[in-house]
Parts: sequence; structure tokens; C-alpha cells
Amino acid sequence: MKSEFVSPDRSVLLTLQRATHATVHLIAAELVDLDLTASEINALANLADGRGRTVSQLGAAIGARPTTLTSVLDRLERRGHITRSTHAGDRRSVLIELTDSGRAAAVVIGRALADLENRALNGLPGEAITGFYKVLDALIREGT
Repeated sequence: MKSEFVSPDRSVLLTLQRATHATVHLIAAELVDLDLTASEINALANLADGRGRTVSQLGAAIGARPTTLTSVLDRLERRGHITRSTHAGDRRSVLIELTDSGRAAAVVIGRALADLENRALNGLPGEAITGFYKVLDALIREGT
């Protein structure tokens, strides 16, 4: 599909952005008891697999600028959800890891994300979901 101008109501990118904002607000509302910002929820969700990340790896995963990420990490560290330590392979790198409370919050976040995804995708044919992932993969490739 090539076009010089895509109408806002037919733009994949604008629709994706709207969907992202809608889901971020919905997840934040559903997780209000955790008292976390959307950025903090995103960071914990990306650390939920238990693998530590360097600041640059986490920033790339959540799409945050270093200055924004620093303030997010400061808040998460103050709340006891993460630790920052020197990366074993590179003393200049900082490794971010979840604490016990961070893992507990990440589990709650993961469940909320899975529930929302299941509600949203329930009833859609498998081919539609597969096609959606192909679109997302193409956009990711374009951005890297």
C-alpha cells in the first residue's frame, strides 16, 4: 500500500498510537492500587522475565530517553522494586534487576496485560492476529 497521503482514519501508525494510548490508560487504571506511573509499569513489565537489563537495553525496550528512564528508575528504586548494580562484564554499565517486591508487582502487571490482551483478541480469527504481528514486525524492522 503506497500513498502520498494517508487519511488519519486509515493510518496504521495513527491507529496504533491511539491503541497504545488507550491501553496504557486502561492498564494504569486497572493497576491503580500499585501506585505506579505508566512508565514504571512499562519498565517492570519489561523486566518481568527475571533477566537483568542494562540501562541502555531497558531504555531501548521501553522506548524511553535516558533522562526519562533515570527518573523512572529512581522512583522504582526508592520504592524497593529494583536494584542497580555494576554490570559484571562492563563496570561502566549499570545492571537493573527486580527485587522481590518488583517481581510481585511484575506478576500483577503481567496478569493485567494478559487479561486485557485476552479480552481484546477474544473472538478474532488466528489469521487476523498473525497478520497483526506481521505488521508490527514490519514496523519494528523499519525503526531499527
